[in-house]
Amino acid sequence: MNAVVHAQNRVPDGAARPTLPVANQPSDIVAIATTTSPWNPAVQVAATLAARWHSLLTGCFVDESLRMLRGPESEPSVMGLLLDTSVQDFEEGDAFRAFARSCGVPHASWVVAHTGLARVLRELGAWHSLAVLERDLVEAEALTELLGEVLLTCRLPSLILPPGWSREKPFQRVLVAWDGSTEATRAIHAALPFLQGARRVVLLDGGRPHSPEGECYLPHFEPFVYMARHGIEADPMCVGVPARTAGAALLKKADQVGADLIVMGAFAHSRMRERAIGCATRYVLEHAQIPIFLQH
Repeated sequence: MNAVVHAQNRVPDGAARPTLPVANQPSDIVAIATTTSPWNPAVQVAATLAARWHSLLTGCFVDESLRMLRGPESEPSVMGLLLDTSVQDFEEGDAFRAFARSCGVPHASWVVAHTGLARVLRELGAWHSLAVLERDLVEAEALTELLGEVLLTCRLPSLILPPGWSREKPFQRVLVAWDGSTEATRAIHAALPFLQGARRVVLLDGGRPHSPEGECYLPHFEPFVYMARHGIEADPMCVGVPARTAGAALLKKADQVGADLIVMGAFAHSRMRERAIGCATRYVLEHAQIPIFLQH
């Protein structure tokens, strides 16, 4: 595979190298704030990325007692109204903007929402390019349902941090999980800014699923070639494991290559229930000790 790709992209001696396209860097990043002194890891990571990419940054706070409200319960409630402390919101907003400026963020805004987190992220997803949040934002058994609703309804790429995660220079070694699904393709496309900024990218190829009759005539996505065209020299690595153990195998490979970010598609292994995150995604979410970039 390497030889073929290199031959296709080889530039003749003396010829000018083509200008590679710059990936669409997220123009608007939203970070879910849970603490303000100090700022929680999601805010710190989001500010670092916003400064790096010259993105606009939104800090959003949702009280812990309201985060899991869903459906009719997510309408403004008595509890939400009682939590409306405009003076404190104003002070925290000033503190957030000051912190963002200290990180080099060109523009930052602060919002406090008094409803369920799923509804808040669906709304923010309409005009944001990336959400940054932490895995322990809600109870462990509720996280996959929350993310399922958010990713399914607005397809907002999400960077999920493990509890207590901190890294001075993050996302230098990225493991890309590829299984031939449309979700995995979308994840690679959405994660291009991370991949182009990494020192090493490993493409973990889990094999393509059996294509239904007629799909052989559709355009075929080649992740290795696609990344090479964007200036990303990925190291290919093949793995063949049953779907039920794919999550554990993925984390084992991530540990072997020293990855500090996993890029993967969501819902790739479970289509019987639309809102259910696939078993591999669920396992990685529950056990990963490094951030995960998810895209539906």
